[in-house]
This record gives sequence, C-alpha cells and structure tokens, in this order.
Amino acid sequence: MKFTYLLVVLFTLSACAPVVSEDSSKNRAINNEITSSTELNVLQDPPGYLAKNEGKLSIQDSETAYEMCVRALTDYYKAVWNGTNIELDTFIDNENLKQYMQKKTQSQYDVNAQFNDKVQNIKIGAWEVEYTDDVDGGFLYLKLPVEMNKTVGSRGEVTEFLVRNVNGKLIIVDWYTGTKDGYDFMVRGENLTINNPDIWNDSEWVKQLDSITD
Repeated sequence: MKFTYLLVVLFTLSACAPVVSEDSSKNRAINNEITSSTELNVLQDPPGYLAKNEGKLSIQDSETAYEMCVRALTDYYKAVWNGTNIELDTFIDNENLKQYMQKKTQSQYDVNAQFNDKVQNIKIGAWEVEYTDDVDGGFLYLKLPVEMNKTVGSRGEVTEFLVRNVNGKLIIVDWYTGTKDGYDFMVRGENLTINNPDIWNDSEWVKQLDSITD
C-alpha cells in the first residue's frame, strides 16, 4: 500500500531565509528555517546527508533532502559553466546514474564553456516535496525551480529529484531537468513523470540510454 504526502514550500526571491510552510492536514510542520540562496563561493566540503531515522525515510527528512539537492545543483552548475569538479559520490550511489551524470556534465560543459559566462550564485524558487511510501522504505520527490545568476544575466530551469534512505544516508536515485532541448530532454525524453526511484536499476532501459549517449 502506498501513502503519499505533499509539502509545498512558499518562497520569494530574497536574501532572507523563509520559514517552511506545510499543509497541516497531511504533515506535521517543519519549523526549521532553510537557506533560499546558495552562494557558490562560500560553500565548503560537502557534508554527509543523514536521515533522521537510520532505518526509514519520512517527510521529516525533507529539509535535509532539500539541502542535499541544492548542493548537488550548485556543484553541477559550477561544473558545467565554471569548469570545476563535481563529486557525484557525495549524492549518488547508483553507478548507472553516476555514469549518466558524468556524460551529461561533460556534454553541457562542452556546450557552455565557449561562452565564458560563469555562474555566480543560484536561488531556489517555490519548491515542492512529496513523500511516497513503498516496500523499499519510501522515497521523496523534490521539484526545485532554480535561477542561475551568471556573469551576464540569469537563467532559470526546473529540476526534479527522487531521494531514498540508503543505510541511514540520503541518496539521490533520480535527477531530471526537463528544459526544452536540454540534455535530459533530448536523451530521456520530454514531459516525463518522475516517479520511479528504481529506474536506474533497469538494465535494459539503461542500455537504451547508453545507445543514445555513446
């Protein structure tokens, strides 16, 4: 049996960190404040992203999952626009997804490096998180609208993540950005429903992707 919980976080693009708001009819309120703007030049070594309960995932892991996904996006945008490294092992355990993200990062860097238009910081808009229970301990779906502030102008796009608890650590098990004509759009397809946390364990599906990206 599946149970799904939805949390919508309201946000305005400002320097202040907003308080997370939640539908009280479905979930308990998360009273912590979260940082809405991630400054690329102040981030240090990636921390571990631990679940609140080592043996299971819950909606109460939303804030930590959000922080992890923001860090993953920050490192990714730095890699594809600024040419820095991204340590995918910090966020991803599945080798198939890591290999795909390596190809994606290299491909996007090859496109963007010629512009010499570096990302200065990113800001997250009104994000959403949804918890779904399943036989493997449940997963979180996060939808993050991102504004990249670059040397010249800015750019926005939306990225979707699926997150599981693996041995007490939060791990990204899917990562999709559906920007028109972007890498995921071209390789995986458009207007996808991101709801299968085990998709990167599907060897036949992965082989089809490999045939496109090789």
